[in-house]
Amino acid sequence: MPLVHRNRHTETGRHTLGVNPVFTREPTRIPRFEMPADELDPDVAYQIVHDELMLDGNARLNLATFVTTWMEPAAQTLMSECFDKNMIDKDEYPRTADLEQRCVSMLAALWHAEDHLHPTGCSTTGSSEACMLAGLAMKRRWQHARRAAGRPTDRPNLVMGINVQVCWEKFANYWDVEARLVPMEGDRLHLSAEEALARCDENTIGVVAVLGSTFDGSYEPVAEICSALDRLAQDKGWDVPVHVDGASGAMIAPFCDPELEWDFRLPRVCSINTSGHKYGLVYPGVGWVLWRNADALPQDLVFKVNYLGGEMPTFALNFSRPGAQVIAQYYNFLRLGVEGYRRVQQNSRDVATSLAERIARLGPFRLLTDGSELPVFAFTLADPDCGFSVFDVSAALREHGWLVPAYTFPADREDLAALRIVVRNGFTHDLADLLITSLRTELPRLSAQQRPQRGNEAATFAHGATPGSTPNRHPG
Repeated sequence: MPLVHRNRHTETGRHTLGVNPVFTREPTRIPRFEMPADELDPDVAYQIVHDELMLDGNARLNLATFVTTWMEPAAQTLMSECFDKNMIDKDEYPRTADLEQRCVSMLAALWHAEDHLHPTGCSTTGSSEACMLAGLAMKRRWQHARRAAGRPTDRPNLVMGINVQVCWEKFANYWDVEARLVPMEGDRLHLSAEEALARCDENTIGVVAVLGSTFDGSYEPVAEICSALDRLAQDKGWDVPVHVDGASGAMIAPFCDPELEWDFRLPRVCSINTSGHKYGLVYPGVGWVLWRNADALPQDLVFKVNYLGGEMPTFALNFSRPGAQVIAQYYNFLRLGVEGYRRVQQNSRDVATSLAERIARLGPFRLLTDGSELPVFAFTLADPDCGFSVFDVSAALREHGWLVPAYTFPADREDLAALRIVVRNGFTHDLADLLITSLRTELPRLSAQQRPQRGNEAATFAHGATPGSTPNRHPG
């Protein structure tokens, strides 16, 4: 079924766009929902589109998104030079293909893969595609093992916390895998080793551990989960692998928490993904997925494609896609190096922890996390019965230009409503000062309210849901 998009302007009855006479020759009106019959002057077309976009939010003030909103001019120049390069055409653009492979090798070394000079991995359009590929590899390995043992393969399941990004529910839905979602409980807002273990059986294709929950920025205990699964293998013979969804954390932990074992140093970790366009510091969209070794990626998932004179292996859901983001990722790896990434990511963490502490000192708020893992933190109201809601706070900050999402947590903590702030490269201590000023300006007005003006229906930035249900999942 095609996705249906409501055309907002149909409510006004205006099906044409009026063109400012300053910028136009002919025509003075053009259709809004059909292609114009004739050409437009390029300056006129530019001005029309430019004016339409003027009311979009300021990306630098968007504290909801994890996605990179600032890059150096040199990186932007490189990207503009590569806009026309098709990443899939490795025979025509061999240097671009080689730079992609160098990025994979660099990530393999960063994540302690067995042989980073001969890594198994690839770039993707983002973490969602990367997670799909990792999930497919886990399912296919499980199927091979079951068939070799003469056992049925019709009931695969995948264990993960309810806080996973919606792409994992899509994976389970699209590829007929039972999603065993562990609900939250009390102060436990992500997956624990105990809860993961309780839901595994002989049909479990894997456990997804999230290094940096999108709900509150916390790391799930990857090493503890792996240790519990090691005991399960000894006790019952069920060899359950772990995939680490490091969409954000896989580009934070290696630099800010180098002693934390979460990656291929743990033998049970079979694959890792990350988003280059999040804390990889590249404009959207690029992601990466790596496997421990070649054995972790079943070869019957890899296609050999004869394309434009060369045969190439490919494991992807997309075919043609731009190469500019991969080039920008390689630029960042060269430009920053390990120390540069450490400095950038640690600065983001310092801003996050400082800002969290200052918000806590304002009085009306209680921290759920403090930005000391991902440079991301969530906070709620210290008194749930005060005269305003987190949704009122979000709306008040929007009047100052800030996009700070307010949302409710998923099962079984739907009672918890919170705000979340994502600190990215480019969000400075000075901008944090301005945000605090905005909060202080609005708090007297909010405190004077007799009752909240907005409730759960005002939740912002929903990012998917179980089909047919009300969206309540959180953005990544």
